[in-house]
Amino acid sequence: MELILLQKVKNLGNLGDKVKVKPGYGRNFLVPHGKAVSATEANLADFEKRRADYEAKANQQLSGAEGRRAQLENASITIKANASPEGKLFGSVGPRDIAEAFTAAGTAIEKSEVVMAEGPLRHIGEFEVQIHLHADVHTTVKVVVVADE
Repeated sequence: MELILLQKVKNLGNLGDKVKVKPGYGRNFLVPHGKAVSATEANLADFEKRRADYEAKANQQLSGAEGRRAQLENASITIKANASPEGKLFGSVGPRDIAEAFTAAGTAIEKSEVVMAEGPLRHIGEFEVQIHLHADVHTTVKVVVVADE
């Protein structure tokens, strides 16, 4: 399946690239999320007419992500959770919990932007968590999990 990318997609290409992807990836993810359109003659012509608009939108998203990264530099959040005396949590702290805690603290983060490569946090302590705000903008925040008294 050939598509034209309407924005930068990690490990695939940049704005305006014509890429070949598997049909399921294109049909189920790229097209519904507005990241790509089919590579037909009409879509190619329409894309070339609106290329400046797409580039301006991409630059605006990138600058917005850079601004959010500046807010999150050296950010730290404390999350209280039920824990055993040994420090093991009853349950876990996942991306949703971290996103809700940062949003409550005043910095809006989506659950999908929180990347936890090693899975959810299951012990009390300090952890470094990756936040992916844009295809090119990443930052690390500190999450402190403490036992709920």
